[in-house]
Amino acid sequence: MSYAPVVLDGDDETEGSLVRTADRPGTPASSPRRSRIGDIRMRDVYRGLAVVATLAVAATAVVMALPSTPDEAGARPVAAPSVGPASSGPPPSADAEPISVASVPAASASASASPSVSVSASVSASASPSVSVSASVSASARPTPTPGASLAPGYTAMEALYADARVPRLPSKIKRLSLPARSKRVIKDKRSGLVVPDLGKPWKTYRAAPFTSRQMLPKNRRDGRRGMLLTCPLPIEEQDTPRDTALLAARWTLNHHPEGAKIRWLGSQPAKGGWTLVYQVTYGKRSSRAAVVVSDGGMAKPGLAFVSVPDTQRNRWRDISRIIAGVRDLG
Repeated sequence: MSYAPVVLDGDDETEGSLVRTADRPGTPASSPRRSRIGDIRMRDVYRGLAVVATLAVAATAVVMALPSTPDEAGARPVAAPSVGPASSGPPPSADAEPISVASVPAASASASASPSVSVSASVSASASPSVSVSASVSASARPTPTPGASLAPGYTAMEALYADARVPRLPSKIKRLSLPARSKRVIKDKRSGLVVPDLGKPWKTYRAAPFTSRQMLPKNRRDGRRGMLLTCPLPIEEQDTPRDTALLAARWTLNHHPEGAKIRWLGSQPAKGGWTLVYQVTYGKRSSRAAVVVSDGGMAKPGLAFVSVPDTQRNRWRDISRIIAGVRDLG
């Protein structure tokens, strides 16, 4: 027994059923209407899911590759994921922010390529600062030279001091000087901004050039060396602390001693506006006792007072304490 198809006037025909639409004379048959879900093809659904999965994997790789702390960034470089051919445009800025996965539309399959390139570029840009940080740390960690060591280009004045075998390290604990009362007779040096004692006989005042004041002991018949007291503006570069400046000044005074002179420290203590050092200078079998006083006299550069008395005139070594006690600024 066969069944006749059921015809509904004005209704659609459902595909695969026995219901069809009746044809009206003179009226064209209307196209079948489908629901919106049925319009989407399964391959389009799969393509959209693939785009979302690709973006999720790229975001996870970026999060795992980036360091969690600045220390990690300095410890190891971040390897950027491999990408396609590089763009011919300018390199990405180090300040560029990675693209958020949520902001990338998943409407078309072509969007799956561009997010991965942008994210990879941001990772490689963020890795570059770690190189400069490591370089600055290694430069600042340069070891202090030892006496007699060779110096690399770009060394500082203090590094040259530490590498000078003629100047030993100043001990942390050293004798503090016992100073007499100040002398009433003084010499005012307006160029260095210092006041020094006028020592009187047997000391004599001499023409100062190339210094700004000079007093000297008489010549010794047995030796051409003789005691001298000099003042001048600081002839070397001023350092961060008066103590370091005085150390460099003491090294500079070796230019006014015989060749091969070496320093042995005897005393160290702060002075008003500066620092005082007392030391023995040895050269062969002979020696001299010397001192430097660095003090800020209110001029463009600090002032330097330097005294040296050879062992052939050791009876005037007591004058060194008088000189140290009497050095002060003009103010």
